[in-house]
Amino acid sequence: MRWLIAASLLVLTQTVPATPIAVSLKARAVQPGEVVALTITTARPATALHVRAFDTDAQPYRIDAGTWRVLIGIDLEAAPKSYAVSIAADSPAGTAQTIFTLAVKPKVFDTRTLTVDDAFVNPPASVTKRIEDEAVLLTNLWKRVTPERLWTTPFVRPVPQPANSAFGKRSVFNGQARSPHTGADFGSPAGQPVKAPAGGRVVLARELYYSGNTVILDHGLGLYSLFAHFSKIDAREGEMVAPGDLLGLVGATGRVTGPHLHWAIRLNGARVDPLSLIAAVS
Repeated sequence: MRWLIAASLLVLTQTVPATPIAVSLKARAVQPGEVVALTITTARPATALHVRAFDTDAQPYRIDAGTWRVLIGIDLEAAPKSYAVSIAADSPAGTAQTIFTLAVKPKVFDTRTLTVDDAFVNPPASVTKRIEDEAVLLTNLWKRVTPERLWTTPFVRPVPQPANSAFGKRSVFNGQARSPHTGADFGSPAGQPVKAPAGGRVVLARELYYSGNTVILDHGLGLYSLFAHFSKIDAREGEMVAPGDLLGLVGATGRVTGPHLHWAIRLNGARVDPLSLIAAVS
């Protein structure tokens, strides 16, 4: 095991001995809320590769005749312990199988306690159905898996400003514990252009109650980006975007106190830090 410094990010690289299926790991860390990239090399060219982790089928993609890669998301509430990643490679000679052990280390997320106006914590009854309908919409969207990889370049920040460390932070408002923060917040000024961090398809571009003017990109293979609180949306549902294409402008719409960009990632349903995706897919 060795530690590498790359692009100012600490990347953990782990390699297992050569076997009919060899696996190497690249990640910022192996902890809750992180993305892990596994590179899988087969002794014989595989016609298909099957990967399962965290009771979910992951979606590998081919690099060359004998090499595949798969992204695995460790949900921010995953328990710290060892998890089995099952790998099976089909070839004309048969199926080779192996188990790769993913040892997830503990991580402690920050907690903040605030006293705010009650209306900020508890929305009025008049919007309850809207909130429920939008929650179902998003839940169903995360379940869809596009079988093709729609990105071809490394992921980059959608705005030039740095992100704070809000991912995974728990909030307690007026004594009530709320859901953890599932994205990275960028302190961008109002009107800052937000650009696609990688290629994908726009699957949602509309106003939602909590996240305001929202754009969601499907990057393929179960990987989604959500961008929230735009003052203006420039993307259109159904269109394909390339890296750097304009998605909208930073704003303060939805349930926020000031302008900023909220960028969230779902990877096969797992809630992961966008900055960990940038580190793993480079």
